[in-house]
Amino acid sequence: MAMRIGRLGFGWRPKFDAKQRCKSSGGGATTPGWRNDPRSDLPARRGALGEAVFGAFELSGHTVSNLSRAVRLRETRGGARILRLLSLRFALRPELQVEIVSDEEMAIIEAALAAAAARPLLSAAVRGVATLSCTAYSTSGDIEDSAPPPRRSLLSRFRERRAIAVTDITATEWCDKQMEFVLEHGKPERTEAMKAGSDRHAQLEQEVIERVDIAIRSAEESWAVKFMNFIVGTNQLLFNGLTRELPVIGVVEGSWMVGIIDELRMPVDGISFHPILVDTKTRFKATIPSEAQKRNGRLQLMCYKYLWDRLIAEKFPAENFFNYFDLNPDFLLSDDVKRYISSLGFNAQTFGDVLKYYKITCHTLSRSQEQLILRYELQADQSLLEEYQFSYDDQWFKDQIQEALSFWLGAREPKFVTEEELWKCKFCKFASTCPKIASTSSC
Repeated sequence: MAMRIGRLGFGWRPKFDAKQRCKSSGGGATTPGWRNDPRSDLPARRGALGEAVFGAFELSGHTVSNLSRAVRLRETRGGARILRLLSLRFALRPELQVEIVSDEEMAIIEAALAAAAARPLLSAAVRGVATLSCTAYSTSGDIEDSAPPPRRSLLSRFRERRAIAVTDITATEWCDKQMEFVLEHGKPERTEAMKAGSDRHAQLEQEVIERVDIAIRSAEESWAVKFMNFIVGTNQLLFNGLTRELPVIGVVEGSWMVGIIDELRMPVDGISFHPILVDTKTRFKATIPSEAQKRNGRLQLMCYKYLWDRLIAEKFPAENFFNYFDLNPDFLLSDDVKRYISSLGFNAQTFGDVLKYYKITCHTLSRSQEQLILRYELQADQSLLEEYQFSYDDQWFKDQIQEALSFWLGAREPKFVTEEELWKCKFCKFASTCPKIASTSSC
């Protein structure tokens, strides 16, 4: 099982062979992480997460020193899977050279990284002043002659300095107007069906993850915990073949996006190293979901696949990340957070140290499979109603994302549901104030 952290935060502890993982909540509260399960059959692996993934990997009889710690993966259960994965990645990318690095060379590299990380960040407040000084006196003409300022986009009004969520995208695809109502008036009260769905996801999470509280005191620590959750979760995936509730982040069509992958599982054939993305949804009635519901689910899983694959295939845009979210890579982590990270086998003093581990982890992983799986369960007894498999469609996905983002960026007005999908309005809490319903009723 694993652990996870949050603001009153919580971390993860693997319930079978994995490590702690965390999730964040609010300032000064606590967040969870992971640590070794006392029932684990690998008591000697104490820092196995840091050692196995970031230690010295034994490739073709040679030990390549990535960090200060070394471990022989063949002596650990699951090590063969890691070695085969790394061997496969080096075979597929012959331009990557394997080099023996001495302790002295590593000390020089670490010093250079520390010096680079020490550059001061320009804060959002300073950037705002700089922008103002350039533009405040650049206008000409009387104030009365100037046009009213354009209305700010929904993205800038409701997600400023925040990433848009995958669920924001799927809610927009379901109904633009309903999404606008939610943003401007707040979410309606959750139904019993919604609560049952959340309870089921919590149950699935608890099958593999145990939460541990850790105090979080800043945005940097909150992100550090999320990155550690990802590291622990992917370690759990590689060693045990399954992980759940894995946080992912990336840039999609120019906008930062975050999501929580419901489940990743490794193929049971033991040959392929490309994980399968799975999402489980619950239904109140024993009926097969409509095409509109399946389409929405397809978009959600394709978002997750896109984010996962970009983390693996592309260099993480660290400078963009720091600037957009107004984060300081040199931020010193609190003792509580450092203690949690140390329990996982890592030595991190700053937020930048954690990000370095995160980027290294991404480079040890493989792209996900093209086939995605949607599972539909009956809420009453959790029986399987349908397991729906489909292929990732890159062009369809991009079209859907561009359409949703044009709404969020204010490039178009919100659309109503089509005539064929007016049935959605029966379940909408904003139907009584919706212009679409009013115009339909007057006909």
